[in-house]
Amino acid sequence: MGQETVRAVAGAEDMEIVAACDLSGVGKKLSEVVIGVQSDVMITSSLAQSIMDAKPDVVVDFTSPAAVMENLRTCLEHKTPVVVGTTGISQENLEELRNLSQKAGSPVFIAPNFAIGAVLMMKFAAEAAKYMPSVEIVELHHDKKLDAPSGTSIKTAEMIARSKETEAAEGKSEPAARGGEYFGVRIHSVRLPGLVAHQEVIFGGQGQTLTIRHDSIDRTSFMPGVLMSIRKVRELQGVVYGLENIL
Repeated sequence: MGQETVRAVAGAEDMEIVAACDLSGVGKKLSEVVIGVQSDVMITSSLAQSIMDAKPDVVVDFTSPAAVMENLRTCLEHKTPVVVGTTGISQENLEELRNLSQKAGSPVFIAPNFAIGAVLMMKFAAEAAKYMPSVEIVELHHDKKLDAPSGTSIKTAEMIARSKETEAAEGKSEPAARGGEYFGVRIHSVRLPGLVAHQEVIFGGQGQTLTIRHDSIDRTSFMPGVLMSIRKVRELQGVVYGLENIL
């Protein structure tokens, strides 16, 4: 996702890459690491130093659940707006980010999924939940994805619960099943090589079922949403969660 974002930003007429931070490729030019990108920007290992030196308008974070919160604290400490595609951010993390964002006066935009089709899938599912309350979610991702259930499936469950006007707890995952119940909705997680990002929301009713499914078959599917978020994040206030809020 980081490399795809670099390609997308480099190809956008209204954007410029001014810094790159990663734990691999340190000391190399972006053009040496990301195929198809011509850039003399050097990859560094220090996010704080990169922000101080380059003074970016926006930082984009596609890292890991273990690293994302420290990265966001660093961005807000330097009063830099940030777009976050890393999943695994909890409700407690969101509350911390709201406080840090308010103190810094810098917005944070977080999306569990940047594919516009996936956002539409979530919106359609929330609408269907008003009429077919029995529902379960199956989400399928590549075997390198670290968190389960996915951020998209948790966000979908939250939107369904809000649509049904039910008060349900965020929920917890069940490692043995690689899933769990969130916001009163059962989620099943699949992790296999060959997959990218897929989700189906299955509703059951008397004598009928309804399935709403979205498939990302290539990571380029996320890039229009990423670029939209970069363009709009500085207009936001506080912490905004979900691409549907800026469509």
